[in-house]
Amino acid sequence: MRELFVYYRVNPLDAVAVRAGVDRLQAELRARFPHLVARLLCGGEADGEWQTWMETYATDPALDHGGIDTALQSEIETQARVLLPMLDGLRHSESFVACAS
Repeated sequence: MRELFVYYRVNPLDAVAVRAGVDRLQAELRARFPHLVARLLCGGEADGEWQTWMETYATDPALDHGGIDTALQSEIETQARVLLPMLDGLRHSESFVACAS
């Protein structure tokens, strides 16, 4: 099953606004795609340092065995454009498939 990982840098001064934007984005995507499983991971938690954040996207294996196909990935990336003005640079996307479980 193909999963999508999207990472980017966030200024800690913008973290609250970015978090609200990501929460809104992922809630809207989950409402439209009930099989979607979306998470937000944050790194670089030290005070005052830029943070690396990662959104992860997969599908619930009980509802969908295909994972994140290119059409759904495109939709995620299109909807996430609203976040770009709040980020330090671009969003970087990579996809992986499980080689073991």
